[in-house]
Amino acid sequence: MTFDELERASILILGFGREGQATYEFIRRRWPEKAVTIADARPLEQMTPCAQGAVASDRFATLRFGDGYMEALSECEVIVKTPGIPGGAVRRELEQRGNNKAIVTSHSAVFLANFPRQRIIGITGTKGKSTTTSLIFEILRKAGLDARLAGNIGAPPLPMLRDCTEQSFFVHEFSSHQLVEARHSPHIAVLLNIAPEHLDYYSDFEEYRSAKENITRFQTSDDFLVYNADYAEPRGIAARTKARLVPFSMSDAAAVQEARSMMKSAAAPLLGDFNVQNVLAAIAASRLLNVPAEAIRRGIQEFRPLPHRLEFVGVFRGIRFYDDSIATTPEAALAAVDAIGPDVTTLILGGHERNLDFTELGRRLALQPIETLILFPPTGERIWQAVRVHQTGESPATAAFFVDTMEQAVRIAYERTAPGKTCLLSPASASFGIFKDYADRGDSFKQWVRKLA
Repeated sequence: MTFDELERASILILGFGREGQATYEFIRRRWPEKAVTIADARPLEQMTPCAQGAVASDRFATLRFGDGYMEALSECEVIVKTPGIPGGAVRRELEQRGNNKAIVTSHSAVFLANFPRQRIIGITGTKGKSTTTSLIFEILRKAGLDARLAGNIGAPPLPMLRDCTEQSFFVHEFSSHQLVEARHSPHIAVLLNIAPEHLDYYSDFEEYRSAKENITRFQTSDDFLVYNADYAEPRGIAARTKARLVPFSMSDAAAVQEARSMMKSAAAPLLGDFNVQNVLAAIAASRLLNVPAEAIRRGIQEFRPLPHRLEFVGVFRGIRFYDDSIATTPEAALAAVDAIGPDVTTLILGGHERNLDFTELGRRLALQPIETLILFPPTGERIWQAVRVHQTGESPATAAFFVDTMEQAVRIAYERTAPGKTCLLSPASASFGIFKDYADRGDSFKQWVRKLA
């Protein structure tokens, strides 16, 4: 949807969180007196003071907060929805209210439709997208380019357009939720991997995969798809795209050696094969923009790992602690265990139920020299059952402890982990319920590690 089309339409901002507020900021700066409706399930008084202040005195804004907020769907032509609300749910509400002509879009979709795509590098994948996005951003900055970090790891892009020039590039991390309404794709798309996730949001894995495919679905033969050729899902998507293909693979020995060399000499080394894949993707994308080799090298070597992504917390009482709270799938947790190696003797797992399959996680953990599993509800019970099913008489002895708080988890970790060994938080589950999000979970872990030391 173009800006001209938005200007002529009656707009509903559905969801007034981070992206909703950014959409409102953009609309108000561009069209100061345009009528706009804002709706959110939460009462206005539960919003942040900043959000409340932004709309409190806006006489051109109609506010629908709290109970009955969905009634606003009857009154609009364009819905710019937050990523957290499934598009299918919005469309069903529209149909029930007889508003079949309304267009459902999103902040990210509007950005893709209006900013020159030749200057957009978009990154997606189930895991690794934040690190890869940040790597590319740092590399472009080292090359002297005007790069903007946008999306999940950065800021919503529309408000940033006001001070962009013809030399500005956007390095944008796209979640599946941000891609699902997209009808345009970036010039350079980076597809890392696709594994089952967010199955509490999508009807099935195919719907999730289809949302991810929008990163390249609307590309042309003038565009590029950088993809991980080691995985079946990216290969399948690559076979369907019109874009020019730029594969990367762990089987490319020379490329892997180059990446590992840069990673080892970094100020804060990135751990694990999955980070090698992230670096390979960043190098490939940067080279498409003719970034000098020296800028690529400096960008990688000076990169600092992001919080909650195999973040080294420190050594306390002789125990090494790692925060990998971002690991919300079984595949991610196994990758973290593999990255650190056999020194992991205490593993903290479990969290929000999203109906993921823990069979392979259980099989692999039954073979690991892990002495202690500390398990959060509700998935902790299923994870432990998956481990027990695969244990044999030759399996290492593993004790399970079920906890409800991070304080309990860390106390047990200190009691059970020998000096010289490692305690790893890599939950294989989402954080909702006990914690606000993965960052809150990771911060709580680090807080109690230091407090109980």
